[in-house]
Amino acid sequence: MADKFDPYRDSLVVETNTIWPAELEGVAADEKPRLAAALHADAAHCEQVEYVRVHTGFCRRITVTSGDLQRLRAGAP
Repeated sequence: MADKFDPYRDSLVVETNTIWPAELEGVAADEKPRLAAALHADAAHCEQVEYVRVHTGFCRRITVTSGDLQRLRAGAP
């Protein structure tokens, strides 16, 4: 279940993880790292953000959606 963006937990993020669902398998492998970095740099606008508790803080897990990709490719925040 996705969480809402949480500024407090986000300030404690020590790891990031990006999940690419099967329906987005058409995204080029060389494009994924750039897109993932852009999503994590602006996590407040991602559709599916989850915070997973780890020993030293939180891991921010973003499940990429087609809406996220459209937003990034359009240059919108």
